[in-house]
Amino acid sequence: MVTQANQLIYKGCLDAQKIELIAKTHSSQSRIKGPHPALPLDLDVRACLPTSEAAHHLNRSPQTLRLWACHDTGPIRPIRINGRLMWPVADIKRLLGIGDRT
Repeated sequence: MVTQANQLIYKGCLDAQKIELIAKTHSSQSRIKGPHPALPLDLDVRACLPTSEAAHHLNRSPQTLRLWACHDTGPIRPIRINGRLMWPVADIKRLLGIGDRT
């Protein structure tokens, strides 16, 4: 990002103040780790959800779901894919009492 901006400075397209603003905006957006905009479970077509989205739907913290997986004490069990925890949508729906409406 900054190298592209430097090229534009040399061409006279942007000044240094605009470049700093662009760099600050870009770096602050990449560090935001807030909650994901999760789809409603009825509209989600994926078979499994990552921990952060599953926690959002279950109204729990992601760390709670990780503890469930680690101690094997939770109401649902995750699937481990390449070391990552993925939570089956069907199990989340069952836990929440959301049935298939087909």
